[in-house]
Amino acid sequence: MKLLNVEHLTKTYGKGAAAVTAVNDLSFSLEKGQFTAIVGPSGSGKSTLMHILGGVDRPTSGRVIVDGVDLYALSTSALAVFRRRQIGLIYQFYNLIPVLNVRENLTLPLLLDGRQVNRAHLDSLVKKLGLQGREAFLPNQLSGGQQQRVSIGRALIASPALVLADEPTGNLDSKNSGEIIALLKAFHQEYNATILLITHDEHIALQTDRIIAMEDGRIIRDEVIRS
Repeated sequence: MKLLNVEHLTKTYGKGAAAVTAVNDLSFSLEKGQFTAIVGPSGSGKSTLMHILGGVDRPTSGRVIVDGVDLYALSTSALAVFRRRQIGLIYQFYNLIPVLNVRENLTLPLLLDGRQVNRAHLDSLVKKLGLQGREAFLPNQLSGGQQQRVSIGRALIASPALVLADEPTGNLDSKNSGEIIALLKAFHQEYNATILLITHDEHIALQTDRIIAMEDGRIIRDEVIRS
């Protein structure tokens, strides 16, 4: 079953001679439950693609369909609601709210959506993230690896259809990077989560199910590692 369909996606910045095409007529799809890595050099269009798939940046042309919903056929307000409910975003620099503690950062997507927090689910998630005893800590009281664990938990708390991770290990040392990838793999296996991971690290990419390589805004290689 296709969870994500990307159809002839293009993103151009600027006009005329100054125009730069960051994503160039890109088409691909992801199966539900697939763990996929996107790799490529700096400037290849990876992050622009991720922002468009996450509903953060509108494309110049083309379509993004997530779980049967055409993202950019939605109004701005409807897109914001869909993104909050169905797309989990994990960033390289965590993007935690500094004045909120671990518990509050984890549950923020639910609270913004006016939904009740399932305490049993929250406690289970905190345990899986290895954050027991730190629920009342503020982000500046946590290590980088712990902050990224909170970021992952926040992305997963609402059980989104699609999880997008933009260089989630880019700001971490090798030990913490290994732990974060192991955590993503565990959540992928336990919840059959559909995860799209941007990484510059080929070793990390090889731990996923599929590798899509980009260059100059286009796909130059698409390889299934394991099914």
